[in-house]
Amino acid sequence: MFHKIAIAIAFSPRLQTLLAEAKRTQELFNAELLLIHVGTHTDKDDQFMQESLRQAELNNDRVHVVWESGNPATEILAACRREQVDLLVAGALKKEDFITYYLGSVARKILRKADCSVLMITEPSAESNPFERIVVHAENSPYAIDAIKAGVYVGKLQKAKQLHIVREIKLYGLAMSVSGELTENELSETRRNMVNDEIQNVEKILADMDTEGLKINVKVMSGKSGFELAKFCARVDADLLVVGSPHRKLGIFDRMFPHDLEYIFADLPCDLLILHPRKK
Repeated sequence: MFHKIAIAIAFSPRLQTLLAEAKRTQELFNAELLLIHVGTHTDKDDQFMQESLRQAELNNDRVHVVWESGNPATEILAACRREQVDLLVAGALKKEDFITYYLGSVARKILRKADCSVLMITEPSAESNPFERIVVHAENSPYAIDAIKAGVYVGKLQKAKQLHIVREIKLYGLAMSVSGELTENELSETRRNMVNDEIQNVEKILADMDTEGLKINVKVMSGKSGFELAKFCARVDADLLVVGSPHRKLGIFDRMFPHDLEYIFADLPCDLLILHPRKK
């Protein structure tokens, strides 16, 4: 699915845990790995990097280091474009309450402007933590089907216990459907039909995929999708949320109101994978 993976690293206390995550992600997708460091590049830095790679067992011919200087977000994005990276891995920041996470300015710029998919890890770990409960948001993106494919692919590789695929009933659609004078029973029937339609739409998409062994739950929800999606991830104790990248050119409505994903960015419920296939 991803042939070339990159990870942005700094010489911080989290370096070895990020390298451990990079190694597991490389093995998960059997991909080439690119390490991007924005900062100084001296002989001492080189020695430190080589020793760090040796400790992480990443000193092989499928691992390459790119040294850059300048604005971190700009240089990381430029390196990904130049090296034709399929997936960029980055770490999120922990809030002071030690429970929730948020995206800093560099991470937000990466997520909004990357020309490839992005995996944001909330809690890098030296120990392997397979994705056991995966949530896929199959809505509001030109890459929603790619998000479902990625969720199924990762779920099978990681032998996930549960894959939730979330669809949304548009409130304005429901309002239009019930604008006439309907009885309570007719209103319930209308809502039930809309839910069934969404479930059938997902089942049609899944029919073309190999889902053997996966336990799949199709969840239909309404309300503010980003807010409700974050709450759902917390409720099912999700390890990974997969979403399709939104349209890059925001309309006037998006400028007036927070974009769905802004709710997710503000308070990450779990690791986040944003699907945005690399431009050919």
